[in-house]
Amino acid sequence: MPRHYSSRERRIGGRAKQNFKNFQERIGIFFQNEPLLIQAFTHSSYVNEHRKRPYEDNERLEFLGDAVLELTVSQFLFKKYPTMSEGELTKLRAAVVCEPSLVTFAHALGFGQLVLLGKGEEMTGGRERPALLADVFEAFIGALYLDQGIETVNDFLTKVVFPKINEGAFSHVMDFKSQLQEIVQRDGAGHLEYKVLQEKGPAHNREFMSRVSLNGEVLGTGIGRSKKEAEQKAAQVAIEKLKSSQM
Repeated sequence: MPRHYSSRERRIGGRAKQNFKNFQERIGIFFQNEPLLIQAFTHSSYVNEHRKRPYEDNERLEFLGDAVLELTVSQFLFKKYPTMSEGELTKLRAAVVCEPSLVTFAHALGFGQLVLLGKGEEMTGGRERPALLADVFEAFIGALYLDQGIETVNDFLTKVVFPKINEGAFSHVMDFKSQLQEIVQRDGAGHLEYKVLQEKGPAHNREFMSRVSLNGEVLGTGIGRSKKEAEQKAAQVAIEKLKSSQM
């Protein structure tokens, strides 16, 4: 059936409509209420320049999306890291939902090309402004939640955000050594030992390889730019190994 556009959709222009259509095809999610999607990408500067037309900016959706993002990311972290303390979970969540991270996600999805901006904002580089892109990402999450519910939001984040967590993109704020020590102490499993296996490269670009063992049994190895980072990576591998053995 042919798609019937509301007055708001018609007035944004054919190119913008096509961009939103292409975007939905690219992410594999199709909005039931497409004006809600458009609103998520509508900056206040655009609304200010089109006061006689029925546009709404994305600020309310941003407010909602911020809360939805915190909930979904919190749930994922809570399940993924059962031994992590409340303080560590809070620090990790903050790293995932902070402005620089959201900007990275927005860039990867091409959000900057979809934003509806006023001429002044456009001329001053608003399309690449970090705060604006982070706000748009949150607004999109809010719109997606309203349109299709929390499960679809989770499915979207499983493709876009959660893989970055699994890949260790935020490991710089995580203390895997403390988590591993907690697991070992809880299970009364014995004594952990860290050892630097290799150290190479020039002084300004050193690379370390470390190993962690439990009662002589190797649990994991890790590579990093410092001894501390290598040990953290080794501890992360060890945690995953212990979890797998308990399943």
